[in-house]
Amino acid sequence: MEWSVQFTKKAAKQVKVLTKKVVIVLQVLIHDLQKNGPSLGPGWANYGKLHGKKKEDIRHCHLIKGSPTYVCCWRVFKSEKIIEVFYVGTHEKAPY
Repeated sequence: MEWSVQFTKKAAKQVKVLTKKVVIVLQVLIHDLQKNGPSLGPGWANYGKLHGKKKEDIRHCHLIKGSPTYVCCWRVFKSEKIIEVFYVGTHEKAPY
């Protein structure tokens, strides 16, 4: 069974201002999350869990390295098999 990937309203707005290159990489990430779930393979740069809030399963990875670096952050709801993307943008403005 595939995972459901949803965007918050804020993240959906953030996607609209990204460059075409970043959007393409984001689409590949979303496809990977749908097929394989929240645990990404070694092909995704700086993938890992964020350890800010103990009760939430929050993860991120870098989409494109360089200046600026673009990242994607998401929450995992394992019991419902839902992944909620809440931030897509530059590393400098990332909420961690």
